[in-house]
Amino acid sequence: MTSLIDVIFLLLLFFMLSSTFSRYAEVELVAAARGNAAIETPPLFVQLSPDAVTVNGLPQDLASLSLPEGEQRLLVSLKPDVTAQRLTDLLVALRRFNQITVTVLTSS
Repeated sequence: MTSLIDVIFLLLLFFMLSSTFSRYAEVELVAAARGNAAIETPPLFVQLSPDAVTVNGLPQDLASLSLPEGEQRLLVSLKPDVTAQRLTDLLVALRRFNQITVTVLTSS
């Protein structure tokens, strides 16, 4: 019985040391709702690829992303090889802007 406890302890120790406890970015998602008020400005088109971000066709860096002031609508188009973590990084970078509405376009 003592050796079984030792084996269980060693397995517990192994799994605790081999697992990672890193926390990934969390993004709050809100379901789309029908709105009554229309935004006057045309939407910005953001194209996300695995190695680049373009806003209305102009390349930008994800760390220093800049958008016009005021209420904006963003349409985000994803290239085929974009990972979920890359999309999360973009959404985290967009958190610092106020009054933006993000719509992620999906292919059907």
